[in-house]
Amino acid sequence: MPLSRTDLADFSYFLALARHRNFRRAGLELGVSASALSHSLKGLEARLGVRLLNRTNRSVTLTAAGEHLQASILGPFEAIETAADMLNRFRAEPAGRIRLNVLEHAGSLLLAPVLPVFVERYPDIAIDVVIANHLVDVVAAGADAGIRYGGTVPEDMVAQRLSADIRWVVVGSPGYLARFDAPLHPSDLARHRCLRIRLGDDSIYHWEFERGEETLAVDVPGQVTIDDTAFAIDLVKGGAALAYLPEPCIAAELARGTLRTVLDDWSSNGPGFHIYYPGRRQLPTGLRLLIDLIREERPLGL
Repeated sequence: MPLSRTDLADFSYFLALARHRNFRRAGLELGVSASALSHSLKGLEARLGVRLLNRTNRSVTLTAAGEHLQASILGPFEAIETAADMLNRFRAEPAGRIRLNVLEHAGSLLLAPVLPVFVERYPDIAIDVVIANHLVDVVAAGADAGIRYGGTVPEDMVAQRLSADIRWVVVGSPGYLARFDAPLHPSDLARHRCLRIRLGDDSIYHWEFERGEETLAVDVPGQVTIDDTAFAIDLVKGGAALAYLPEPCIAAELARGTLRTVLDDWSSNGPGFHIYYPGRRQLPTGLRLLIDLIREERPLGL
């Protein structure tokens, strides 16, 4: 059938729905309402004469026709996006939008120091950042790239290092350490109150230690399990427990003396932050410029 402007718009809306399998999330990416997406999809299905999505109150799935359409038009639409982005080389000022899905720590430690410089330098590039500690498929989530610790980057992605390795430390408040004897060995943590860490896959993290050639991973005890660093810092400052955190996250608290480190000779270094993205298409100009700026500013060393 001859294509109209409406068809092209509806195809792009369909691809967002196929990627997210959720009308609300697809609408947020596109900047339109869920009802507008529903209206667009109904019109496209009516013109094509086939159902593309199965919709229930709990799920959105592709029909066989929908899977065929997605596979057929995804490549051409990505090629159009790449061609449009490459036109930035002819502009006096780069423009466009980049979408990032990043770990909480990457947002506060890596992006927060750099983005003020970025938005000043590139005022026509919009940045959409989603903070997510759980493991996600960044492509399915509609992101151009993700930022995670090096050891958690999916193997099928292209990855670039953005920071040096990061030191992890055990900290407590002066009040807590005055009340309880400070641990001298990781095994002493069995007699302490500790904040347990829930990882993105819902498993509980074992605190990791190293001294010389010796390494330990301790499943610490504790009444409270968390997955948010700001919350953890508040609890530790209040004397609730010891916590295991990246040293840069609590540098200001250490300088003020509101938190103190213990087990310093057992502190371990973990992999630094990496940005990762699918390698099948041209890197968006805005993403390339952001990577270059992070490497230039080096907020966590490199």
